[in-house]
Amino acid sequence: MTVKEVMIQLEELAPLAYSEEFDNTGLLVGDANTKINGILVTLDTLEAVVDEAIKKNCNLIVSFHPIIFSGLKKITGKTYVERVVLKAIKNDINIIAVHTALDNSFVGVNAMICQTLGLKNRNVLIPKKETIKKLVTYVPNDEVELVKNVLFKAGAGTIGNYDNCSFTTGGFGSFKGDENSNPVKGKQNELITAPETQIHVTFPKHCEHDVLKALHQTHSYEEVAFEVTTLENTNQHLGMGMIGELPNEISEMAFLKLLKEKMNTDCVRHSSISNKKIKKVAVLGGSGSFAIKAAIANGADAYVTADLKYHDFFSAEGKILLADIGHYESEQYTKDLLYEFLSKKITTFAVVLSQTNTNPISYF
Repeated sequence: MTVKEVMIQLEELAPLAYSEEFDNTGLLVGDANTKINGILVTLDTLEAVVDEAIKKNCNLIVSFHPIIFSGLKKITGKTYVERVVLKAIKNDINIIAVHTALDNSFVGVNAMICQTLGLKNRNVLIPKKETIKKLVTYVPNDEVELVKNVLFKAGAGTIGNYDNCSFTTGGFGSFKGDENSNPVKGKQNELITAPETQIHVTFPKHCEHDVLKALHQTHSYEEVAFEVTTLENTNQHLGMGMIGELPNEISEMAFLKLLKEKMNTDCVRHSSISNKKIKKVAVLGGSGSFAIKAAIANGADAYVTADLKYHDFFSAEGKILLADIGHYESEQYTKDLLYEFLSKKITTFAVVLSQTNTNPISYF
């Protein structure tokens, strides 16, 4: 298996098409065609992690955070980022980062927090927009079933919980006939007229390349007429943060104690106690001050995130309990998610969970 093939597997969990624009995801160091000996899964790629990969004979590191975030103008070893890149290159270590692609996944970072806290009835806190697309094309009547099945296989007709949607009543996939259309079918000297069926099918943004490739490979027309448009629908299974419910409502202090225990943290910074019950909880791994308003608007009793600043806590205004559990602590179980996913997908060589503690913050 090559690095590229591992990346294809990761696309099922966290499609890179849904990475935030500011982010740097994908293959950061190495060659996509390199054959893999073993994979080391980590939250951060530090020098100690590269050393661990060398020791454990892993020539691919799958990291949550990207070691290269902003541009590198020099690689001289003066910074920890430069030293990591140098050591990786010298030892033929490839590095992949998934970061916000996994943040936006319905089964990613925030799903792990919800699972750890026992939250049920989960929904995306800030659904992502412009991620659903629609294909409209024409197919000869005798090719409808073939093209339909190929498009399904390429990822069309599946949005969130909608799978293999009906093609008779519209919705996320519909086929409509056009009686006035009789185009030419075939190539070169094999030309005949053929009545058509107009196909409407919806698909997630990251499947566009595969859907169009499947259409062109299956369609009998030499020139395939089609249109792809981006729908305004928000994607209810893709986006930042999640919101769910505890099995039973509990006091604010009981909730804070639950956070310390379940999220394995020595410190929870929180807003003022207002003696309200906690039932509905919003979560967002990593820096999440930008989602405070969304948590309040969605009726959350508490919001769990990290990297809140002094003035962020004032915005609670007695409406919500804000809890900052620490950046590392909010994402610590992410590497377990990546490890379990890759271990199930890949059985031909070792997938190793890094034992290096990459938390840069200590508490006294």
